[in-house]
Amino acid sequence: MDKKDKKFEEKINELEKLINELENGNVDLEDSIDKYVEAMNLAKECDQKLKTIEERVSKIISENGEINDFDLEG
Repeated sequence: MDKKDKKFEEKINELEKLINELENGNVDLEDSIDKYVEAMNLAKECDQKLKTIEERVSKIISENGEINDFDLEG
């Protein structure tokens, strides 16, 4: 499965695993760099997904099919 096809939760779990491996300190320098780069890429993908979801959640489709901004104060 391509990284782009993975679900958000799968990416978060993989990111947590990489962080744990890096924090453990039992990884050689070259592997540490590779894992760090992979973790940063996953973090970026997750951040972009969250921003997309946030934009979608901030919109509400009214009963007549119009898309309106979500306003908690209204």
